[in-house]
Amino acid sequence: MDRTEKREFVANLNQALAVTTMIVVTRNAGLTVAEATDLRRKMRAAGATFKIAKNRLTNFALEGTPFDGIRPMLKGPTALAWSADAVAVSKAAVEFAKTNEKLVLVGGSLGTQTLNADGIKALAELPSLDELRGRLLGMIQTPGTRIAGILAAPAGQLARVFGAFARRDEEPAEAA
Repeated sequence: MDRTEKREFVANLNQALAVTTMIVVTRNAGLTVAEATDLRRKMRAAGATFKIAKNRLTNFALEGTPFDGIRPMLKGPTALAWSADAVAVSKAAVEFAKTNEKLVLVGGSLGTQTLNADGIKALAELPSLDELRGRLLGMIQTPGTRIAGILAAPAGQLARVFGAFARRDEEPAEAA
């Protein structure tokens, strides 16, 4: 890379990190191209971005972002994964790390809060944003369904009583 490419890379990375909420730092010593491609595909499916970058350039890109706490983690062959959905990027990184021992979770940052590898794993265990929305919607709908059932029950009971009276009146007429 020449200087202009480096400046462009740093500027693009800085812009991407400025609009994200979560960064996961990984150590990826020994990942093959096929494994890295598979990891990128899984990250993309989770709505995250995975990028292998030089630590020095990453340090320049971190200027002006709330992720200064990850600077000490940028030693050796590292890569960054980031997303606006903190749980999705954490889950994708943790799941891939479970199946491939060459990818090691170093830590990360959720806004200004720096997390270690255990913090990333704990974050990955949380339900995703879509799951939380589904649960919330279910909790909102449940009382309405119960109220509708309660309101419909007396009318149903009345209908059954009237039906019983009608059948009772019909039975003696049929016997005669």
